Amino acid sequence: MRSAFAAFALLCALAIAATAAHAQRMPRYKALRFDQLLGWGQDDHAAALRAFLISCPDISAPEWAPICAFGASQTNAKAFFETFFTPVVVRPGSQALFTGYFEPDLDGSRTQQGRYQYPIYRMPKAYLKTGAAMPTRQEIDNGTLKGMNLEIAWVDDPVEAYYLHIQGSGRINLTDGTTVRVGYAGENGHVYRSAAQEMVRQGLITYAQASIEGIRNWVSRNPQRGQLALQHNSSYVFFRELKNHDLSLGPMGALDRPITALRTIAVDPKYTQLGAPVWLEKGGQFAMRRLVIAQDVGSAIKGPQRADIFFGTGDIAGKLAGQTKNGGRMVVLLPIAIANRLAPEG
Repeated sequence: MRSAFAAFALLCALAIAATAAHAQRMPRYKALRFDQLLGWGQDDHAAALRAFLISCPDISAPEWAPICAFGASQTNAKAFFETFFTPVVVRPGSQALFTGYFEPDLDGSRTQQGRYQYPIYRMPKAYLKTGAAMPTRQEIDNGTLKGMNLEIAWVDDPVEAYYLHIQGSGRINLTDGTTVRVGYAGENGHVYRSAAQEMVRQGLITYAQASIEGIRNWVSRNPQRGQLALQHNSSYVFFRELKNHDLSLGPMGALDRPITALRTIAVDPKYTQLGAPVWLEKGGQFAMRRLVIAQDVGSAIKGPQRADIFFGTGDIAGKLAGQTKNGGRMVVLLPIAIANRLAPEG
């Protein structure tokens, strides 16, 4: 009898502990005032409003529709955000981490020739139809997809192709003088593992050299070992050609709308509503105090205080993105009705 009671007590204790742990993981919300946002008054709110309106109609929650409609006619963007939104911090979570991403600019050819030997593939739908397991990066590099007519283009640099996979979109400047824009179409389903981290672990490069430039230089000097190092990441991304997409606009984000340099972030949609304005307070060398829009997602972006900042297109944007790894704070702007429900105590 005593042993049965002890077992029951243990089960109760475990249930209580599990409930408490679940409660700790559940998002908690704290409302703030706009004067508590560092640098709020100095931002270009009109630029943020333009970015916000691009994807605002894609938010399905009914509280957003009248705000989106009213925002299109606003001339005072700062007053608009202050009138219709409440700043809300989402917890729990680790300390904030901000990184950067960009749209690569590659050189390529529609045909495999000369230095253009690294294919950019469409999604192999044959695998989807049969349910067969997708090949790994190494298997694809070794020619598994050859002969399936999946090539969008061939590019001239394996490292640039690899980083195109990481960024998920890019421009390819072709030998005929035209430019093709490609966007994310899907993945092979294998786990993402950082080739850069593995190269540092093996002592092939230093942490300071773990950038596109540093990895490109090492791979160009060690092509065979370089290919093996990149293949440490079994994950592989497939693309679609974005036809009739204005090259003056940014690439397409998770909402299938153009994203805006330094006004778009990738977030974890479990915690942050896609399409929502987010106040960013990033520290570091290139400190930021600005209103951005949650218009994208990323496989490595997890948690309520985690964001990837879109820096734009090309090498300069890539360098800035690669140098970004800072702490700070992100505050989501939510319609007042939603904020009152989530953070009723303010």
